[in-house]
Amino acid sequence: MCMNCGCGELDKRHHPTDITREDVQRAADGSGMTLKDAVRNVQRSSEQLASGQGTGQPTGSAAWSSSGKRA
Repeated sequence: MCMNCGCGELDKRHHPTDITREDVQRAADGSGMTLKDAVRNVQRSSEQLASGQGTGQPTGSAAWSSSGKRA
């Protein structure tokens, strides 16, 4: 969806910089994970950013797995 504006349209890109389901799927595919796992990781990351955290956090191979454990 234009996930950054919250319109609820998962596949609509209002502006070239908007984030859509296709973008998240492409990121999941590139990391060899499911869309569901990628969404969970984005959700956790978004919660960190919203709470003022977001620096010094491991990325890449330290991604969260579907079990909620670090991979």
